[in-house]
Amino acid sequence: MDERDWLAERFEEHRSRLRAVAYRMLGSLSEADDAVQEAWLRLNRTDVEEVENLGGWLTTVVARVSLNMLRSRRSRPEQPFDVRMPEPIVDRADGTDPEHEALLADSVGLALLVVLETLTPPERLAFVLHDMFAVPFEEIAPIVDRSPEAARQLASRARRRVRVERTVPDTDLEGQREVINAFLAAAREGDFDRLVAALDPDVVLRQDFGPDGGSREVRGAAAVAGQALGYAQAGLDIRPALINGVAGAVAFRDGQPFSIGAVTVRNGKIVELDFLADQERLQQLDLTILD
Repeated sequence: MDERDWLAERFEEHRSRLRAVAYRMLGSLSEADDAVQEAWLRLNRTDVEEVENLGGWLTTVVARVSLNMLRSRRSRPEQPFDVRMPEPIVDRADGTDPEHEALLADSVGLALLVVLETLTPPERLAFVLHDMFAVPFEEIAPIVDRSPEAARQLASRARRRVRVERTVPDTDLEGQREVINAFLAAAREGDFDRLVAALDPDVVLRQDFGPDGGSREVRGAAAVAGQALGYAQAGLDIRPALINGVAGAVAFRDGQPFSIGAVTVRNGKIVELDFLADQERLQQLDLTILD
């Protein structure tokens, strides 16, 4: 085995973790793959003998690249909408693709990624690296050009905003599906009271229609139930799916993707619904797995 093959083999040992870090940082599989590829290129330009901990070094590189990509995204002209839906990971309702399992460990549902989008880039990095990957603040500090104590404060601020407990769904997939199916049946039958009964009183609905369509956030069981009654009349073909590892659905209209919906069920009630309805982004996703 020559040196390049040996280096490639070592890199592959860390790829799944690096991709998981980048996906949590960026909320985009394509951008996560770009960040991982950049780490590989930098590794090839580095004297590996001087790297004591290859996994830690690669994690730092991916984190730095992801941070720069987030900052670049933030520096663009403001988008005319507030809710940017991360790129969802879609699987068949009967099981998760093994390739996706590492990305979805630790209950990284779409609801959590949506909240991460509201953090500043340094807050997001500190939270992701420390709270999700147990990276010490002493190692996070130089990445964000702060002291370890300041890095700790970044993670603390992020933690207060994330409120992870509301983004982690019930673990029983069948239980999730039962709640969702009851909700969809009530919508089809126009039963407002049953719709409300399936929802947490403080439920939140977020919809991302893209730059042209803007975004919408609706709060409260009555308001969300009203939205559901409206969409029930839209002639949608709704197919069950796993969205970031939890029960959800992909809606089609006239054979074309209409929206991808992630549903967070907690304590038997729907606490959050997150919909990607940006037609341009939907066309870029491979949904043939649901055929």
